[in-house]
This record gives sequence, structure tokens and C-alpha cells, in this order.
Amino acid sequence: MLAYVYEATRACPQLQDVIVATDSEEIASVCREHGWEYRMTSPQHRSGTDRVHEVAQTIEADVYLNVQGDEPLARREHLDVLLGLMEREGVEVGTLKTPSSPEDVTNPNAVKVVAALDGRTLYFSRAAIPFDRDGSGKVRCYKHLGFYAYRKPALDAFCAWPESELERSERLEQLRFLDHGIAVHVAETPFDTVGVDTEEDLRRVEAILATRK
Repeated sequence: MLAYVYEATRACPQLQDVIVATDSEEIASVCREHGWEYRMTSPQHRSGTDRVHEVAQTIEADVYLNVQGDEPLARREHLDVLLGLMEREGVEVGTLKTPSSPEDVTNPNAVKVVAALDGRTLYFSRAAIPFDRDGSGKVRCYKHLGFYAYRKPALDAFCAWPESELERSERLEQLRFLDHGIAVHVAETPFDTVGVDTEEDLRRVEAILATRK
């Protein structure tokens, strides 16, 4: 699974370095076997953002991308759109969304996102948002994809704050930014992914990859 993610990120020419950040010796061993660059990080981190922040202490960059290892359907196109978003003035944190399939609207493992007209995120939730009160079937629902881009000051601020109440309730780390007034901008992509959190997710991904082959 990690190989798919690594290959997708390496295909993006705008990235200067691709580094696997992990606290797992098993993953580190796989990286050494394939010749992938990696960094061992603290096992105390509670989120991927914390792990990226540790790496950012020793590697300078204009923008840091977090492509999670459980996103085997990652594509170069995801990174192109995300990096394009970070070229906009004033964007400190960026992420992606895609139109949600009907089955993902009610799936708590598929995070939904609602954004303002200028692209600033209003909220992330595992619930179905926005709620179609009248049952019109015409309400557009967007799924959040687990790709993030940060500038260093936003990373520093995130790690200086304690876990927020909303973050703890939804188990969504990105809500910490919203709780403290840092805008998370979101760009749309037509390419959906399946984050592998359950055995069912894994079977879905295996079926999709089989059709690609």
C-alpha cells in the first residue's frame, strides 16, 4: 500500500523531496529495501500533522505536503491541484475535496467538508453535511480527501495548541486549525480515493486497483 503512495508522490515534479515519516521499524525496513528516503519520528505523535512538524524542524521548505500512507489511490493530479492551491496569496493550510458518492454520505469513515464560496472550509464532519432537510436529493455533498499542505508557521501553531474539543469529538485533527481561527482552504478534484481504515476499505481498494491493472 505504501508503494502506491510513494510512487504517486515521486511522480510530481514540483516536489523537491519525498520522505516517509514513520515511527515503525517495519516500515523503515521496507523503505531501506526499496531505497526510499525516510525519517524515524517520535512514537508519541497523535496525528500526521505532528509527524510532519517534526520533520519540518530539520528540513526547510516553502510548503510541506502530508500524503498519508493509507491513501493507496493517491495520484499525481491530487498533488498538482493541492500545490496550485498553495500558490494563492494568504493560504496557510490547504486540502482537497471531491463530490461524495451516495454511499459515502452516510459513512462515518468518509469525512465530509463544507466550504465557503471563497474556498475556506466552514466545517469537517463524519456526519452528513450539509443536511438535506427537505429531502430534495439536490444538496451537494463533498467528501474530504486526506491530503494536506501547510506553511511552517501554521504547523508550528498547530503543535503549540492542545487538542481541541471539536477535534476530540470528531477525531479529526484538522478541526484544531478551525477552532483557532486558521483558515483551511480546500480545492476540488474529480479523483476520489479510499482511505484504508477498515477491512472493507481494503477490499474496495483491492478491487479498484485490480481494474486499473
